Amino acid sequence: MRTLVVLPTYQEAANVATVLGRLRAAVPDATILVVDDASPDGTADLAEAAGRELGNIEVLRRPGKDGLGSAYRAGFAQGLDLGFEVMVEIDADGSHDPGALPTLLAAVADGADLAIGSRYVPGGSIPDWPRIRRLISIAGNRYASAVLRLDVKDATAGFRAYRADMLRRLDLPAIRADGYGFQVEMVYRVARLGGSIVEVPITFTDRVEGDSKMSWKIVGEALVLVTLWGLRDRLPGRRRRTAPVAPGV
Repeated sequence: MRTLVVLPTYQEAANVATVLGRLRAAVPDATILVVDDASPDGTADLAEAAGRELGNIEVLRRPGKDGLGSAYRAGFAQGLDLGFEVMVEIDADGSHDPGALPTLLAAVADGADLAIGSRYVPGGSIPDWPRIRRLISIAGNRYASAVLRLDVKDATAGFRAYRADMLRRLDLPAIRADGYGFQVEMVYRVARLGGSIVEVPITFTDRVEGDSKMSWKIVGEALVLVTLWGLRDRLPGRRRRTAPVAPGV
């Protein structure tokens, strides 16, 4: 399957070359699209230099910082226009192991519309997180799954592979959430369309270089959106559709 790996970046000069090298080793035949939001630290230039060395790496330079969800929508739209069959989400900070990507792609090849690299299915782990951070993340995911009636353990995960045919059905321009909210909304929409969702266990590690882009504002946005979607779905006459979810591959 023709695969496009979408890598959003903002001030990832310390990580981008390493991540691109690991991606190229893990999926030699995939095309990588770096979507950079005008990083002032030269991330886009470093990505282009890595592309000249590694091959099959493109850089989409955007005029300003517009958020994670917007970056993925731009990358997916370009991938759909170019006829790719699978689109991948992965963080640029090194927290996602590109070595797990072939397993995600295998799940899509076996029929999944969405394969999620999950921290919370058997075999998944977060070895570096303090207990309180782990508990907050687990609680947030359980809340989202309960309110939205999703049989998904890690709805906020940012390491994913989508079948392009499913992305075409999602109405990407209508998805406005960012950060965690974007990830939850995407899996929620796939489930409501009856898509097949598979969770593959991964090990998630904290970034070593650079600063996290997450904030309490992004977390709060996700909680508000999940609550609103859940309330909307409980209105009389609202049609409910959920998708079967497999725990692993």
